[in-house]
This record gives sequence, structure tokens and C-alpha cells, in this order.
Amino acid sequence: MEQLFEYFRRKYREVPTDLIRYKYNEIGWEGRAFGLVGPRGVGKSTMLLQYIKQNLNVTDTLYVSADQLYFASHTLIDLADSFYKMGGKHLFIDEIHKYDGWSAEVKQIFDSYSDLQLVISGSSILDITKGMADLSRRIPIYEMQGLSFREYLHLFHGIKMDVVSMADLLRHDYAIPGLEHPLPLFNDYLRRGYYPFGKDVAFDIELAQVVAQTMESDIPMYLNANVSVGRKLKQLLMVVAESVPFKPVMQKIADVTGISRNYIQDYLMYMERAGMIAQLRDAVGGIRGLGKIEKVYLDNTNLIYVLAPKRADIGNVRETFFMNQMRVVGDVMCSPVSDFLVDGMTFEIGGRKKGQKQIAEVENGYVVKDDIEAGYANVIPLWAFGLLY
Repeated sequence: MEQLFEYFRRKYREVPTDLIRYKYNEIGWEGRAFGLVGPRGVGKSTMLLQYIKQNLNVTDTLYVSADQLYFASHTLIDLADSFYKMGGKHLFIDEIHKYDGWSAEVKQIFDSYSDLQLVISGSSILDITKGMADLSRRIPIYEMQGLSFREYLHLFHGIKMDVVSMADLLRHDYAIPGLEHPLPLFNDYLRRGYYPFGKDVAFDIELAQVVAQTMESDIPMYLNANVSVGRKLKQLLMVVAESVPFKPVMQKIADVTGISRNYIQDYLMYMERAGMIAQLRDAVGGIRGLGKIEKVYLDNTNLIYVLAPKRADIGNVRETFFMNQMRVVGDVMCSPVSDFLVDGMTFEIGGRKKGQKQIAEVENGYVVKDDIEAGYANVIPLWAFGLLY
């Protein structure tokens, strides 16, 4: 236990508090129990420690990681019982998915210690969602994604601004304080700004390791599958990465990867839940719309430049960015006449010379242009969609 407290105190002292992520204000922090999930490297641990540092008493709070050596000879229940008897009130368990059989013990802790707040978090969204099935009504799960362009400006360049609402965005009521020309920083964001560790010198290597860990370990572990499945998943990911953008034809994918056609749709869903890809679905409602995938993108633009830098088609990059940022504030669907349909609004994505042809007959239609600094009428700069969260 002493080593656990030492680890916690060290993390507590080191955690920065300059940037508070968008998800912070959406979480019911005072709830008896909740979970936080998200892809590897997006800042979940940092946000939990920030909350502890700013709101809780360190004497009755403990933050641990479930992959620490302590758990080689102790259970989660052992930890909770010992901590509770010491007067503990707030227990945070990070990387919970790395502990075998965690869900049964979490349930027992929840049922046995009614006045102990229990917070769990982890990077394996699939595993945690599966494990939380029996507890979903009692323990809410919050999901967080990587940095917006707005958050990147704050963390990487010290430029602070409030979130811009969709209404203000559409009427061009926004500005980045002190930044007259946003495009150079926007282009940098597209390459390395989605992940908080993008400031690291070895960012490309670190992100490649995140991908490898997700594809070779997290998903196969969830499926109780062997290493060969991880290799097939990585091969499928590269097919997506090198396409512009990827329109899934199951038989062609099967021919290229050697994956059974019957498994491909499931594999794509697992990759989406793990934060590696994003699937653009048809806007058709009801049962007919379920499972109808029109396009498949990598989850964010940073992945494009790391996995397939020579195939980083600018049109694909633009659409990937738009979908990634907009999904936080609305339901992004495939438009039958243009690129995207979001909550009744149609968006056509393109470069500086993009015209109005596709949306000429559409009500609430907008042209989203890259390589422009300011918008006008129904034309909105692409970078501005990074200010929504």
C-alpha cells in the first residue's frame, strides 16, 4: 500500500492543470461511481488527476493503475477493503481493463462499500463496455476523444479561447485571440495535434506504438483471439489508411486481406470502438439504416500522416477532420446529395475553389472550404470546426 500511495502522490504533484479538457464539465464528478473510457493517449488519466488535485483531499483519496505490481499478489477487493478501513473516500482505478476479471470485483466493491466513491477508467473501450454490461444502470460510462483544434491551440501554443457554439459558427461569430493567420497552426494540428503527446519529439513512434498495442493486444484480447488476428486487423487498417477514402466492398477486402468476408464488418466495428477508424453511415432511419456503411475513415488525421504519409490525400484529410470534430456535437451521417448530413444541415467539403453545385437545391446547405482564413454567407473555413469543443 505504501508504494501505491507514493505512486499516487508523485502523479498528483506532476499533473499539469493548465488545460482542462472538454469532457471535464460533462462528467458527474460527485456521483457514487462512474467510468471514463477513450482511445489510448487522449488524456483520460491526466483529467482524473486534475479533478483530484483541484477538488479532493489527498488524505482520503487514492489513484492507482491496475497494472501495478501490487495486483500480482492482491485483488481489487483487497485494495478497496484496506483503503476503506484507512478512512478512504475516493478510489480511482486506472487501466482497469488490464486486471483479469475486473468487472466482477468492481461490482462487489460497488455493492459492499456504499459510501466509497469508485471511479474506473481504461483505454480498451471494447473490454470495458463488455465488462460494464451488468453495471451500466448503476455506473455511467463517459467517453472522451482527443484534442480539438481549440484545445491544441491552448496546450501547444498557450492560446486560450472559449468553445464556439454551432449557431455562432454558422453566423461567423468567432475569432482566435491574437492569431491573425490560423492556417499554419491548423496544418500542424492535422499532423500531430490530436493527441496530447503530440509535443513529444518521438511522436510518430509513440503513435505507431499506440496503434500496434490497440490492434495487436486490445482487440484480440477482447475477442479471446490469437496473434494472427492482430496481424489481420493491422492489415485491414492499412487498407483503410491507403484508400481515398475507403468505400467498403466486403468481397474485395476479403480478397486483399485474406479475412473471411463474414468477419470483416465485425472487425471494422471493433476497430471503430477502439478509436482507430470512423464509419460514416447512411442517413436512412430505422432498421434499414443500421449497419449501412457508406465510407470508412481513419479516426483522426494524425493517424493518416503516421500510417500512410505518402498517401495523405488532402480530400481525405479534410473529410476526416470534419467528421472527427463534428461527431462530438452532432450525429454525422452520409448526405444523399453531398458529403455530410449533420442534424438537418448539409455540408460539402473542399478546397478554396469549391463551388455550390452539390448543395444548390439544399435547404440549410453549407460549403466548408480549406485554405481560407474567414467565412462569408454559407461558406465556412474548415479550421473553424475545430473550435466546437
